[in-house]
Amino acid sequence: MTATLRRFLTPGGEHRDVATRVLRRGRDAVTPALQAAVDRLDDASRTQARYHLGWTELDGSPGAGGGKAVRPALALLSAAAAGADVGTGVPGAVAVELVHNFSLLHDDLMDGDTERRHRTTVWVQWGASSAILCGDAMLALAQEVLLEAPSPHAAAAARLLAATTRELIRGQAEDLAFETRDDVGVEECLSMASGKTGSLLAASASIGAVLAGAPAAQVEALSVYGHEVGMAFQLVDDLLGIWGDPAVTGKPVLSDLRSRKKSLPVTFAIRNGGDTGRELGRWLAGDGDAGEDELRAAARLVEQGGGRDWAAAEARRRRDAALDAVTAAGLAPGPCGELVALAHHLVDREF
Repeated sequence: MTATLRRFLTPGGEHRDVATRVLRRGRDAVTPALQAAVDRLDDASRTQARYHLGWTELDGSPGAGGGKAVRPALALLSAAAAGADVGTGVPGAVAVELVHNFSLLHDDLMDGDTERRHRTTVWVQWGASSAILCGDAMLALAQEVLLEAPSPHAAAAARLLAATTRELIRGQAEDLAFETRDDVGVEECLSMASGKTGSLLAASASIGAVLAGAPAAQVEALSVYGHEVGMAFQLVDDLLGIWGDPAVTGKPVLSDLRSRKKSLPVTFAIRNGGDTGRELGRWLAGDGDAGEDELRAAARLVEQGGGRDWAAAEARRRRDAALDAVTAAGLAPGPCGELVALAHHLVDREF
């Protein structure tokens, strides 16, 4: 192991600072190309996409910007980790960000969410049909951008993204089906998260390497890294959805229990918590608004049923699997070290 990787794997390493720098650098590198791509859309879809991405406000004035742009940063890092110029990964970075936002536009509508990042969602502002069309336009644009990439491997990257989108939709369809079932198992829940979250992170972490023509073993290692980071991220997100600080998460305390969501810790506790799990299952199958005392009692049931400890341990295991994959793949040390730091930053959150 190189000294660079050893430093990044050492507890107390400056993971947050490195990750912040990586995310900022990725956003700065990809935003001009992403904006140029979005400018190809029809007038209505372009207006809605620019608003959704945080570039403009409803009155057309400049916005504060969108999210962290984790997926584009991963795409650029994967190209660099394979020994290519970072620019090789830009079409892949643009494409995965477009697919991610296609899914967010549709998710907001399906979930009935009226706000995203404290701003009115597209479907609320322009109607459900417009949100669907805007998402579809962004999805089509993602493939167009990839197929135009100046790489002999553009078609392979486009195939990867198409298969990933199919897997993402599978996960979303399963998540929707789980809402009306009271017999969801842990493995089913993990499979759903693999499609809904893990698949696009896996593609993001490997698509730059695909465009660079990297060996199959390196592409696979990067894909495993992205998938495992995505799964760990989802597990931590589910923990934060119950025990997270609202000042950090931006959501009300106990938000996932408030909506009676079948998250991974909850599902584990129901299936493995014995009498406690059965009590939790009966509560989850109820309806109506729950008060704070009732929600806190439900959170205790999840914890007593083992859901909190299992999810935390599984997140750490997935993170470690991601780190093992990239540190053993013979990747360029600098970008590989940044992938390690980014994994810690995304997963090692307080809950």
